[in-house]
Amino acid sequence: MEVSTKESDRFIGLQAGAAQFRVSAIGEDKCNLSSYNRRDYFKVSLILKGSSELMYANRGIEINGPALVFTTPIVPYSWEGTGELPVGYFCLFDNEFLHTGGRMESLQESSLFKVGGDPVYFLDQDQAGYLESIFARMRLEVDTDYLYKYDIIRNQLNLIIHEAIKMQPAVAYFTPPNAAARIAKLFLDLLERQFPVDSPRNTVAFKKAGDYANQLSVHVNHLNAAVQEITGKSTTTHINERIVVEAKSLLIYTDWSVADIAFSLGFEYASYFNNFFKKHAELTPLAFRRVL
Repeated sequence: MEVSTKESDRFIGLQAGAAQFRVSAIGEDKCNLSSYNRRDYFKVSLILKGSSELMYANRGIEINGPALVFTTPIVPYSWEGTGELPVGYFCLFDNEFLHTGGRMESLQESSLFKVGGDPVYFLDQDQAGYLESIFARMRLEVDTDYLYKYDIIRNQLNLIIHEAIKMQPAVAYFTPPNAAARIAKLFLDLLERQFPVDSPRNTVAFKKAGDYANQLSVHVNHLNAAVQEITGKSTTTHINERIVVEAKSLLIYTDWSVADIAFSLGFEYASYFNNFFKKHAELTPLAFRRVL
C-alpha cells in the first residue's frame, strides 16, 4: 500500500505571486494547484499518527509516531504505508515564498533541506501538539479573504522551520531490499525531474554521473554498477540520451537560439553542445532544425 506523494499529486494548479503555497490535511482533496511540479516545491509534513516508511534517496526511515518531515524537490522520495494510514498535515511552497519574506538563505542549502541531511525530526507530545496548532491555523488562514494572509502564513511556516532547527534529528535508517533496483529507479527519477526545460534561464543542474551520485549520497561506482545491472545501460548513456531527446524537442518546438539551448542543457559553450549533438544525432543543431 502506497501513500507516497499521491495527496500532493492531486494538487493541479499554481497561482502566481504570494500564493505559491498550499496546506492541507493528509488525504484531504480540497486545495488545487494548477501547475504543481515537484521539481519546484518543498514539502513539510507533520505526521501525528500512523505507521509508514519514508524512502528518501537510497535510505529508508521508519516512522511510527509523531514526526516532522522535510523533503526537497531535488531528492526523489516516496511514502510507503506499513499499517495504519498516516494522519496529519502537509504544506507545499517554493523557495520564493519564503525569500519574499526576507529569508535570504536558499532552502536547498539550509540545514533542513540540504541534500544528504536528515529529513525527519521525531516529536514528543508537546512538540506535536504545538506544531499541529500551527498547521491548523495555516489551514484555516489560507481559506480567508484577508489581504495579507500569506504574510501571516509565512510567519507561521517560519515558526515551524525554527522549531525544527532547535531539534536534533534522531533517525534510524535501514537499507531497502533490492538496493540496486532502488538506486537505479532513484537515478532515473532524478534524471527525469530535470525535464522538460521550460526556460533558457533554467539550466539542467546535473549532467554527469558524479552529480547524480552526490545527490543520492552514493559512490559514483556504486551508482554506475546499479544502473548497468538493472537497465543494461550505463549512467552516462542514460544522461546523454535524455539530453539529446530534450535538445531535439527544444530545436523543434522553440525559437531559442542554439546558444540558449546549450546553456539550458548545462553546456558552458555552444561549441561543446554542437559537438555533443552532432556525435549523437549525426547533424549539427542548426542542420537538424533546417531539415524539419
